[in-house]
Amino acid sequence: MTGNELRKAVADTMNRWIGATKGSAKHAEILRIYNGHTPLARGYKMQTADAYCAATVSAAWIANGMAEYTGTECGVGKFIDIAKRKGIWVENDAYVPKLGDAVVYDWQDGSNYATTDNRGAADHIGIVTQTGASAFIVTEGNMSGGRTGKRTLSVNGRYIRGFIAPDYDAIAKKIGSTSSGAGNKPVTPVATPSADTYTVRAGDTLFHIAAAHGTTVDALVQLNSIKNPDLIHVGQVLKLTGNAQYTVVAGDTLSKIAARYGTTVKAIADLNNIKNINLIHVGQKLTIPR
Repeated sequence: MTGNELRKAVADTMNRWIGATKGSAKHAEILRIYNGHTPLARGYKMQTADAYCAATVSAAWIANGMAEYTGTECGVGKFIDIAKRKGIWVENDAYVPKLGDAVVYDWQDGSNYATTDNRGAADHIGIVTQTGASAFIVTEGNMSGGRTGKRTLSVNGRYIRGFIAPDYDAIAKKIGSTSSGAGNKPVTPVATPSADTYTVRAGDTLFHIAAAHGTTVDALVQLNSIKNPDLIHVGQVLKLTGNAQYTVVAGDTLSKIAARYGTTVKAIADLNNIKNINLIHVGQKLTIPR
């Protein structure tokens, strides 16, 4: 994998999460990746109600095997501190970012932003997913309404606090030379629509396998009785199709469960002979169609 390929992989990861809202399946995916990484930044496990912009950036870098070189954080200000220590912080509002760089915002930036360097507080963060000479597009978690979406910024525009610019070329070489098992080298599995199983290769993660085969991490975990979603091994054969089993927990609805597994309320209700789709109970065992 080249540096440019790694940049694109990170951008693609961010863009797959567009439309996430707090409590949605995509949001749960982000938190699962972030909270499953060790060491967990400051020992804090992200909760559903938390602001999650920094966790989204972290999760994208974790999912692509970069966390060792970028650091991870759930707080934007702390992310700047990490970037400075790693030598990847760009204290220049007028910097023209590259794909995969992170942009940090300060919402209190003054009207003289074009002629002064913003040294204010760090309020928000996202990843550049499309570049240009005068403007660029950023994909961000925790935008207005708690959603993940896109924002267009002008180069040297207002509210830019600075950038985190990992050395993707160097990171890609280091990742490429790692051979200690699955999860170290990011790859994009080639989906075979008719395949019922997938054999894990070096560098695979459940996140990438799920994305390539049009399913979810939750579905793969349930279908294959995986105890730790962050631990799979080369040569492991994973089922991609078949019914999964799910036990209802407090706060569940059929709508939430269907969204999590990429199916429909009607499909779950029909398979489990549920007469009232608004009535399920904690501890109830459901068969989830795939």
